[in-house]
Amino acid sequence: MTSTSASVVAGAAIKTAQATAAIASASSSSNPVAPPWLDPGHNAWQITAGTLVALQSIPGLVVLYAGWVKHKWSINSAFMAFYAFAAVLICWVIWGYQMSFGTQMLPLVGYPAISVDLGFELEDSNLPTADLTQQFPQASMVYFQFVFAAITLVLIAGSYLCRMNFVAWMIFVPLWLTFSYTIGAFSIWGGGFLFKYGVIDYSGGYVIHLSSGTAGFVGAWWIGPRLASDRVDAKPSNVTLMLVGAGILWTGWNGFNGGDPYAASPDAGVAVLNTNICTAMSLLTWVIMDIIFFKKPSVIGAVQGMITGLVAITPAAGVVAGWGAILLGLGSGTVPWISMNILGRTKIMRKVDDTLEVFHTHFVGAIVGGVGTGLWATKKGCAAFGLTNPGGAVAGNGRQIGLQIVGALFIIGWNIVWTSLIMCFIKYVCRVPLRMTDEMCEIGDYAIHGEEPYTFEYYNRNYRRLAGFEHQGPTDAEKAIREVRKSHDIERQHDFGMGNGAGDGVVIKGTDPDASRNSTSEEITPTKESKQE
Repeated sequence: MTSTSASVVAGAAIKTAQATAAIASASSSSNPVAPPWLDPGHNAWQITAGTLVALQSIPGLVVLYAGWVKHKWSINSAFMAFYAFAAVLICWVIWGYQMSFGTQMLPLVGYPAISVDLGFELEDSNLPTADLTQQFPQASMVYFQFVFAAITLVLIAGSYLCRMNFVAWMIFVPLWLTFSYTIGAFSIWGGGFLFKYGVIDYSGGYVIHLSSGTAGFVGAWWIGPRLASDRVDAKPSNVTLMLVGAGILWTGWNGFNGGDPYAASPDAGVAVLNTNICTAMSLLTWVIMDIIFFKKPSVIGAVQGMITGLVAITPAAGVVAGWGAILLGLGSGTVPWISMNILGRTKIMRKVDDTLEVFHTHFVGAIVGGVGTGLWATKKGCAAFGLTNPGGAVAGNGRQIGLQIVGALFIIGWNIVWTSLIMCFIKYVCRVPLRMTDEMCEIGDYAIHGEEPYTFEYYNRNYRRLAGFEHQGPTDAEKAIREVRKSHDIERQHDFGMGNGAGDGVVIKGTDPDASRNSTSEEITPTKESKQE
């Protein structure tokens, strides 16, 4: 081919490329559905990551809580999580998001403003803390940040289960979101002073887990303990159900940490891989510790080890190398184990009834992760996340450890003060008791919601009949539930085939709910085994 011909071909190719680019530019600029700044792939990943985090709360933690607590608390525990998820969303879009990520009003918080204006929702997202361009709309960012706020309150509930007054919980959720969560989020993620100091919290080790661990422990002190019988005999109602919830929690964490680069980027892949490495290492370490000291591999212990691993990697997920994730897993499988099984058994720690040990799994786990970030953050990892930090101590920046400690102390102190103030406000100003009465605690779900996870008599009688306790009367809890049913004039209930047939289960006002039961069915009396319910 002659040089002239080559020039003609090259010129035609250039003109074709220019024409194609012009058409694409004109098309994108004239199409409001695809503005020029939008990257469909990044937007799709952000919404997917947010949905994975949402699934951690509902159904993940809902199922985990329902299986972890005693049978009589399954509904209340699950519903506390459901309520928090819904309440946080409304508060978040009306004022919470802008307080956390909007224009600064005070040194620690942004102006409260709505985030439901369509013009705002369609704008290009922009966060002051990320030296990265978010190529998706504000609506996607508001949703993504909402699920983080929601899961924080759901985690706090883990400390309050099995005795907190539900009305008090309804008041607590919006107040704590407003006066505590937004402050931590703005200070670290919204361009606040901790971000400017150089504190690293990749995905919420401090904003979410350290906050929830602190608020859970402090709030549990204010609320008071469960019934002594519930603390001594706190066997889970369904360990298999726990494992289902735990599995959803682990899988959902891929979105929890993988979504925080705000792009389908290489750093997102690093964060996801590190999340799974650390979690697996932590779970295995915890199980080994259980075998060494207790001679048995506890399933509940494995779940706790899994959770501490997920928590510990959260502040570090995309800024450490794979070997750093392994070291964090070793730390999160040992330090919280020691905290829970040695420190947690001391007299002073037993004075606070932290139902699901949120202090040890989230507070201690977050400290391990935060300090570990100061130790093992790499310069390449920080740069990939858009941070100017020169890494941690391993990269020659020992100062980062001190910064991580300062950030932790601020989050802890703020949550101690504001959780206490909110509890005092509910108790003394709103005049709403923080704790249920002992009578309600004795009954559980039915006293609070008028509902049970299973038909109580059917479940108890068949369980004990199979266990060989056939000649015993109703338990105290069964008697208490019958009295509650009578007082509410319940006219009909279903016994799932426990009686004679047609008409069975019909109860006349003021009569014994079991009056229509088969007269040949054997009565059974309480035993140590039956009282577990």
